[in-house]
Amino acid sequence: MNTVKIEVINRSEALRYLAAGGSTPDENLTALMDICEEKLIAAAKGKYIYRVFDIAENSGERVVLNGCTLEMTGKDICSHLSGCEKAVLLCATIGSDVDVLIRREQVSNMAAAVVIDAMAGCAIEYICDKAEEDIRKSFPDMNMTWRFSPGYGDLPIDCQKKFVEVVNAGRTIGLNVNESFIMIPRKSVTAVIGLSAEPIEKKRRGCAVCSMRERCEFRKRGSRCTN
Repeated sequence: MNTVKIEVINRSEALRYLAAGGSTPDENLTALMDICEEKLIAAAKGKYIYRVFDIAENSGERVVLNGCTLEMTGKDICSHLSGCEKAVLLCATIGSDVDVLIRREQVSNMAAAVVIDAMAGCAIEYICDKAEEDIRKSFPDMNMTWRFSPGYGDLPIDCQKKFVEVVNAGRTIGLNVNESFIMIPRKSVTAVIGLSAEPIEKKRRGCAVCSMRERCEFRKRGSRCTN
């Protein structure tokens, strides 16, 4: 288990989450973001854990890992891990206190709750980026894919529960999955990263393979959640 201290929030990214990307916030929004950032940083407890498995089989329809009970199905995850010898299963969270903070603000100040929620999205991505840096240092001679999460493409969201169990994220970082396959704490991420000794072909990434594309708020605004 590794901890990550959140010291600052990417304001431009948070504004994009708030559908205000590319604009300069006025004094009122800037003041609100200052307050929300302070509250979020005080509440956040960034943690991540990952396990690395050798890939035993990639049939094009499913991925089987050595010594792992998680079986990942779907053409997209197989394509994502094509040519990779290892798979990293990553779990990350900013902790349950952030969920409590957002719920509390929803009662007293909905505007603040929305801003904190957007900033929390930036914070969990920051933690995942730090985890990737750690993985790169641990495997300096390997090439890495980008992060691929359950529910993305045709990788079923219902593998989330087994994913968290295999990584032992419940005991180590307090990340669990309920019967509806929703992660608790909510601001958490599970993701698969492939490792290969050879250069990795750039794979498709973005709206075309995302299972959220039909109900995505970014797409409705003519934007995307990735660059």
